[in-house]
Amino acid sequence: SLSGSEQFALRYADGPQLYITEQVSLSARAARQLLDRIQSHGIDARLEALKELAKLSADPTFATEFISMEGIGTLARLVESGTHFGEMLAFTLTAFLELMDHGIVSWDLISLSFIKQIASYVNQPMVDVSILQRSLAILESMVLNSHSLYHRVAQEITVGQLIGHLQVSNQEIQTYAIALINALFLKAPEDRRTPNICHLSQHVIRGNRPIKAEMAHQLYVLQVLTFNLLEERMMTKMDPSDQAQRDIIFELRRIAFDGENDPSGTEKRKAMYTKDYKMLGFTNHVNPAMDFTQTPPGMLALDNMLYLAKLHQDTYIRIVLENSSREDKHECPFGRCAIELTRMLCEILQVGELPNEGCNDYHPMFFTHDRAWEEFFCVCIQLLNKTWKEMRATAEDFNKVMQVVREQITRTLAMKPSSLDQLKGKLRGLSYSEILRLRQSERMSQDDFQSPPIIELRERIQPEILELIKQQRLNRLCEGSCFRKLGNRRRQEKFWFCRLSLNHKVLHYGDLDESPQGEVPFELLTDKIPVSDIKSVVTGKDCPHMKEKSALKQNKEVLEQAFSILYDPDENLNFVAPNKYEYCIWTDGLCALLGREMGSDLTRSDLDTLISMEMKLRLLDLENITIPEAPPPVPKEPSTYNFTYNYG
Repeated sequence: SLSGSEQFALRYADGPQLYITEQVSLSARAARQLLDRIQSHGIDARLEALKELAKLSADPTFATEFISMEGIGTLARLVESGTHFGEMLAFTLTAFLELMDHGIVSWDLISLSFIKQIASYVNQPMVDVSILQRSLAILESMVLNSHSLYHRVAQEITVGQLIGHLQVSNQEIQTYAIALINALFLKAPEDRRTPNICHLSQHVIRGNRPIKAEMAHQLYVLQVLTFNLLEERMMTKMDPSDQAQRDIIFELRRIAFDGENDPSGTEKRKAMYTKDYKMLGFTNHVNPAMDFTQTPPGMLALDNMLYLAKLHQDTYIRIVLENSSREDKHECPFGRCAIELTRMLCEILQVGELPNEGCNDYHPMFFTHDRAWEEFFCVCIQLLNKTWKEMRATAEDFNKVMQVVREQITRTLAMKPSSLDQLKGKLRGLSYSEILRLRQSERMSQDDFQSPPIIELRERIQPEILELIKQQRLNRLCEGSCFRKLGNRRRQEKFWFCRLSLNHKVLHYGDLDESPQGEVPFELLTDKIPVSDIKSVVTGKDCPHMKEKSALKQNKEVLEQAFSILYDPDENLNFVAPNKYEYCIWTDGLCALLGREMGSDLTRSDLDTLISMEMKLRLLDLENITIPEAPPPVPKEPSTYNFTYNYG
């Protein structure tokens, strides 16, 4: 109902602020106004126009109109002039990148002077963070979208200059720098993608100019971050006839079994080598080179093993020897584990895969060491050996162990440790038992287990399970237990036995000269207490025998395992359980006899375990079936009941 309605349009106030219209004339009008304001002489007006343009450039309709008015050329000339700085330049670069991302204009039309100006922002030592981030993003798009622009950018930007941006603390800048490095490696000719660190220093994109000496160690950081160089080793098969490669395996054997100065090492017979290779954990004992012919992990696995043996020799020897000397079938095969672990790490960190713009995985710890990949492997192989021992695994359990180790590593990487030391600390906290606990907790916290029908089913099952636990506790009381009888002095200590009658009405107890080996008959237990006479059961410090002066000297363990039956104002029966399990059994059983709630840790644990098992059994047939949140509605009553059969 507005006059001149064709001059108006709806636009979202929040988010990307796109226009809600398909009328091109409206976008054209807005684009013309913005283009005029951008070329105005007032700095404040121009800044506001560029700020608005940076937001509107994501709108495809607006972008089409703005580009048709030579808008991109205008923005490029503003950048080439070198007169824009700070916020104004940042908004200009943002708008330029957004407009180019629509794919309406070819990147090949970009001028050399524009590339030089953008490259200068990357090469400057002190430049605004927002300008640097956008400049890196523009250069990455140029390299990826145009083969001719790759060569132009490669002449202006060196890998050495980009490595400098990896040393900043700003994660966003590091990420964009890595993205540009990946793009340069991806589009580089094959002869420039060499894994050799010395060759790389001579082929640094610009005219074979060598990198400065202080940059050399950073190339290993680059090797880890881009993973392009690791990929070649990963996909290289071992040649069993290559003597140099066979010598590496021989070196692994020598370090593990011969030591540094063993003159007899080279004189061993071939049969002895076969035995050593078996102890090293290789699958092929006769020719272990065959273990490295699969890609991935190829030669990368052998590189990792040699690094461990050379740089962490004590750790390597300990892992190999402690497993090779075992005779209980629980030895962890080092060779096989190292090869499979390398393959797993390549999968987790996506080594060999193309850079993925949609992936936000970022691991700052890889910036903290010159050989971060190899060090990461060394930490993980020690974790694998530790987990193998915790699981008491055998050769048949190999895949199960690898699944647990994968979960330990992925869970730890998700915590984003900032250094390798922090990685080690977090891995120590994720033991095999902790992984089992987390799995159980996550299964129980799944949406299905929180839906009303499942909660209702759990509430129905719980009384049955509690009754089952109660019967187990009472049955254990009927079997009876042996207790220590504490005196004033340790040498007066004796044993006594207590058990519940089979009809659950009387507690029988009596002294013994020594700890019994089996069940004690009721005839030997001369004293008894009717269950109906029991007034209460007390534990810990509330027990009469724990309040006595001599008992105060008892250690904490005795205090935690003490309980008493109060059945007469002047009489009580005092217990000190032999262990925590017996303490829970007896306190639960006595509470059950008195009709009270069983509240021990053992009861809670048993209840969770049994309910979980029962729930899984009952829901077995409903696997992959969505359980509704509410029951289906009850249908309306029929108008008549004439359909019922009259049995009369």
